[in-house]
Amino acid sequence: MKKTYVLLLSLIFLLSLLSGCTSSNPGGSSETSTSAPKEQLKVGMECDYAPFNWTQPDTKNNAIPISNDSAGYANGYDVQMAKKIADDLNMELVIVKMNWDGLIPALNSNTIDLIVAGMSPTDDRKKQIDFSDYYYESDLVIVVKKDGPYAGATSLADFKGAKITAQLNTTHYDVIDQITGVNKQTALPDFPSMINALESGFIDGYVSERPGALAAVHVHSDLAFVSFDAGKGFNYDINNSNVSVGMKKGSPLLDKVNAALAKISKDERSKMMDDAIAFSAQ
Repeated sequence: MKKTYVLLLSLIFLLSLLSGCTSSNPGGSSETSTSAPKEQLKVGMECDYAPFNWTQPDTKNNAIPISNDSAGYANGYDVQMAKKIADDLNMELVIVKMNWDGLIPALNSNTIDLIVAGMSPTDDRKKQIDFSDYYYESDLVIVVKKDGPYAGATSLADFKGAKITAQLNTTHYDVIDQITGVNKQTALPDFPSMINALESGFIDGYVSERPGALAAVHVHSDLAFVSFDAGKGFNYDINNSNVSVGMKKGSPLLDKVNAALAKISKDERSKMMDDAIAFSAQ
């Protein structure tokens, strides 16, 4: 009996050794199979336009590494929207940081696949590239000093004589001409430059989309912004304030991007923007 028991244990041990040498792969190979790497989706943005996009030093709040900035990570509404699009397309998101004026040339030279940078689909831009459906809808406001002479303004007429500017090569700069008697200043390259000019007293205000203004006043307690009732503010096409994803003319990504955006509800988009505004102040 004891001999039979020992033989049985030996047989079990031998079978276990044999099973350990058997491949679990259908082809009989002992090598572990790996999935093919995902195709990259290269997305261009400034990484300097909170709450739509900005640069930070870590991965906090699901930030994404910037491909051409070894020490930087991108975050913001645009980044998280781009991540949702990439996931829906089953592609790997790659963030490419560049100046605003370089975005459309980079797209048309195939350096990037998409622009997700708070860009509005203006008529001039539509001549150069294609745009998706809107992924955020906004309005135009004027950011001012909280204790300044224009903090109580309620209409464009109240900004007569004010030194107002906006970002270079944007519709925001063009609409300043609607303010009668305005002292229009030289356009500035980005929002940090405008905030610095406002806080330093070089300008009295700058035109911004509401989300950008919300982020600015969230971080800078000395700032406020003026919004306008119907008929008292800027007259503009919603294509000049709402934002869309930009892509090369005839891009096969257009329908796919629109399909991905259609899956993101209005409530989810609102929460994404609320989170971006809160995170930009951290």
